[in-house]
Amino acid sequence: MDAGAVTGPAAGQVSARTGVAPEGADGGGGAPAEVRRWSGLSGKLLILTVLFVMLSEVLIFVPSMANFRNTWLNDKLTIAGVAASVLVETDMVSPAVQAELLRTTGAVAIALNDGDRRRLIAMAPQAVAGDDIRMTIDMGEADPVTSIMQSVHTLLAGGEGFLRVVGPSQMGLGGRVDIVLPQAMLRDAMLGFAVRILALSLVISAITATLVYLSLRWMFVRPIRRLTGSMARFQAAPDDPARIIVPSARNDEVGDAERRLAGMQAKLAETLEQRRQLANLGLAVSKINHDLRNLLASAQLFSERLEMVSDPTVQRLAPKILATLDRAVGYTRSVLDYGSAREAPLRRRLVRLDVIARDVGEVLGLSGEGDVAFDNRIPQGAEVDADPEQLFRILMNLSRNAVQALRADDNPAAVRRLTLEADCGFEGATIRISDTGPGIPPERRDQLFHPFQSAAKKGGTGLGLAIAAELAHAHGGSIRLLDRPGPGASFELVIPARAARGDSASD
Repeated sequence: MDAGAVTGPAAGQVSARTGVAPEGADGGGGAPAEVRRWSGLSGKLLILTVLFVMLSEVLIFVPSMANFRNTWLNDKLTIAGVAASVLVETDMVSPAVQAELLRTTGAVAIALNDGDRRRLIAMAPQAVAGDDIRMTIDMGEADPVTSIMQSVHTLLAGGEGFLRVVGPSQMGLGGRVDIVLPQAMLRDAMLGFAVRILALSLVISAITATLVYLSLRWMFVRPIRRLTGSMARFQAAPDDPARIIVPSARNDEVGDAERRLAGMQAKLAETLEQRRQLANLGLAVSKINHDLRNLLASAQLFSERLEMVSDPTVQRLAPKILATLDRAVGYTRSVLDYGSAREAPLRRRLVRLDVIARDVGEVLGLSGEGDVAFDNRIPQGAEVDADPEQLFRILMNLSRNAVQALRADDNPAAVRRLTLEADCGFEGATIRISDTGPGIPPERRDQLFHPFQSAAKKGGTGLGLAIAAELAHAHGGSIRLLDRPGPGASFELVIPARAARGDSASD
């Protein structure tokens, strides 16, 4: 509503009505706890990165170990095959050559199988019994799964006995090389490889974790800390515009979060300023309320004397003046109730809607010939179940806004007309208040029923529609701006019957 709003909120109660904490309150949240280094996001990222890199190394460790074992055994077969190709035509291999060959390969026996013929190339002095050979490996038929299983067995349970390794010759002899190796020799080589893999994994994990940690800290942790820091500073003084975060130029999710936080903080600061204006307005109204009631009481005494005047015009107008003054006194009495975050309890009853609409027109000075035509189309005798005083205030605020908008247009050719219509039935009443004014701009429609948002003329408070919407909601009804073609604005007020709402039969 504009300057003539019927009521206003009192000071000190804004937070109770809006849920917004007063300045200086921390909302029960208290100061944010200090984030420890390792329990914070940075520490968790570092630990998780190291764990994931180590897990990846573990997943590739077993296949790598099987590949190392196959390569190691093939190398031994290659060395033995080269020696066999040189000595294959020699009838007798000297003990010194055999010892050197066995030392080079690490084997205890080397043989060459050529079809049905088997020729022993070299053999250690100690005999190897058949029971000592714990595993026979054919490198020509090795598959990945078998290699992995044998590697795990050698690494975990191997170390005793010997291995027999058979594979094709690499020198084109057409035969197969057959060597016998101590299993402990292979296991020691595999353990050495495992230690090297572990050391390499630790180095890779450290480097990767450091790079990932620094990258994520720069891209995410620092911006998030900036966001939380801005929230903490804004919480300490939400009315200070300088504490609103300045969004960066980032076009990712963090940048979007910064922009949305800045918008939310700006909106909250604006809302707090509006609530502060409400509190100041309520304080001012509360201070003048007592004197205003005294003035109205004096006016009532003078008006009662008018009834003694025999002039017919005075006799006709005096009851209306007294009724208007009584209503004004009631409004001043309700100011403090509104300021204490409570409206007077509804006193719903069946009332004549056409009579209330006629009273609104008379209070606004629209009953006779004037600059604004009043078209009361509400059917005579139309009834509605509502609080008569609250319903009068709703219609008064809506109609006053319309009249002010009509009179703001100084075009002498403009049509100025206020129209009231209603459909009353068993389920309640639907009332339409329409005018031929300039209408409501689209940019103001979303905030139309919010305090301080709908004031269109200079000096208005923007409280009228907010109060009307609150009173309609108290009846279980609603107010909305109709989207209709043509000039002007049209509001629809819905007052449902108590039976439709499931209310009690009587207040």
